[in-house]
Amino acid sequence: MLDDATTRSGGTATASPQAVATELAVTAPVPATVPMGFAARCGRVLLSPWSRLSLLLVLLAAAAASVLLFEPHKLLAHGWPPQVGGPVAVVLFAVGYGLITVAFVPRPLLNLAAGALFGSALGMGAAMAGTVLGAGISFALGRMLGQDALRPLLRGRLLKAADNQFSKHGFRSMLAVRLFPGVPFWAANYAAAVSRMGYVPFLLATALGSIPNIGAYVVAGARASQPTSPVFLIAVAAIALPALAGAVVAWRKRHHLRRR
Repeated sequence: MLDDATTRSGGTATASPQAVATELAVTAPVPATVPMGFAARCGRVLLSPWSRLSLLLVLLAAAAASVLLFEPHKLLAHGWPPQVGGPVAVVLFAVGYGLITVAFVPRPLLNLAAGALFGSALGMGAAMAGTVLGAGISFALGRMLGQDALRPLLRGRLLKAADNQFSKHGFRSMLAVRLFPGVPFWAANYAAAVSRMGYVPFLLATALGSIPNIGAYVVAGARASQPTSPVFLIAVAAIALPALAGAVVAWRKRHHLRRR
């Protein structure tokens, strides 16, 4: 009653918070929509999934062409500079190994070269470091440039099953792939990159699963001058028997799929 009287007598009434908020909402200016500029549109197109995938394909094609033209694998295997030696040579070999394996260069030749150049111990270390480095680079490129474009294409039953296996059981799946002979190194790298496998499990599985194959090739390369020695023969057997077993398993799986 006193407030009403004050208002009627010309006093000042205090507005409620709800009324103030409503008034501000009505009177607040609405920002105008700014049209996207040419540079922004170009950036959006360049950062699209298919543009990044195209960039990845261009990079891989350029790397493969460079390998065909300059043949760096022959430099690592046969033309190693004699003035480069010691730990520096091992590090340079590992870096070169990793870079050219991204361009689909077969690793067996490089593993043999590591053993021939540095012996069993240092050759094993150089080849292992190069393998993990090359796998890490391939995985990073595939994850950043190819995953967003390729994941929507995983529609077939086999593709979905493989993706599910890699995504949910990344470490043990990649470990099995590395131990199983005959699976291309680059194919496993990019398949893992397209999946949701973690980076650390991928690298750990690559390092552990590559030990038997790399060790056999490095020892064979280190003992190549003694082809009748027991160590060389054991290394050759360690290369040939898993490859034969892998071929038999692949043939039986293929035959089983045809029957189905």
